[in-house]
Amino acid sequence: MQPRHRVSHLVIEFDRMDFTVYRAKDIELIEGCKRKDAKAQKGLYERYAGKLYALCCRYIKEKMEAEDVLITAFTKILDRVDQYKGEGSFEGWMKRVVVNESLTYLRRNKNMYLDMDIEAADREPDFEKLESHLQAEDLLKMIETLPSGYRIVFNLYAIDGYSHKEIADQLGISENTSKSQLSRARVALQKSLIETEKNLIQKTN
Repeated sequence: MQPRHRVSHLVIEFDRMDFTVYRAKDIELIEGCKRKDAKAQKGLYERYAGKLYALCCRYIKEKMEAEDVLITAFTKILDRVDQYKGEGSFEGWMKRVVVNESLTYLRRNKNMYLDMDIEAADREPDFEKLESHLQAEDLLKMIETLPSGYRIVFNLYAIDGYSHKEIADQLGISENTSKSQLSRARVALQKSLIETEKNLIQKTN
């Protein structure tokens, strides 16, 4: 085996070991939570609270309200942990609970849909130019500026992997409305990217 190949092989093996250890820890915490073990419950919260809070914030702009939703969602996760049957990742299962709780909060407290038309962008952004300057955090900030309905549907479809049928069922809207909101969200993001591109050109001139 060539040295380069040997190094690549070792990196892959270490990645597999890390994943195995990570999953083993998850299983240990899940079993503890099923027994209502307070230490396991605390460990699970500390392990995933950051990720799940960031997920809440993609749907709910107000930070304190997002924290409240997270606590409610995490309480439901602990109450329903027996419902997780080991199919798919446990993190993915928890994220579904958090998204559902976020949507429940929005339905109860917010007007999610803004019936706004938006003009098409006059051109496509230069994605190659933008790719070298934008980080994932920059794109998430752009998504945060979208009108509520656009942002929610875009998050559900483009980031969290829901189908239009699932979105329609979750939000009590038609599939066509979901598709329309997504289309408008993409146009709004295109315009934001074009504006960012213009600013980059000005800075370099």
